[in-house]
Amino acid sequence: MLKVAKTPKKRIKGTIVIDRELCKGCKYCLAACPRGSIAVDEKFNSMGYFPVRFKHPEKCTGCAVCARMCPEIAIEVWKEEDD
Repeated sequence: MLKVAKTPKKRIKGTIVIDRELCKGCKYCLAACPRGSIAVDEKFNSMGYFPVRFKHPEKCTGCAVCARMCPEIAIEVWKEEDD
């Protein structure tokens, strides 16, 4: 039987940047994140809201669901592939 060498899959890694001052703490992104990468911060922002923060970067795939859910456009998503 002929064995075919498997090509290693490239892992897509994501990074999100959350603007604490734009975030109003609605938690839509928190509910939408399929990997649980986002959490509520313990400190208020200058508007008096508890913004979200990027808590588990190792879990993020860069799917950008969080950014699409954000009504304040407070989240930027960056994707990169591991070599």
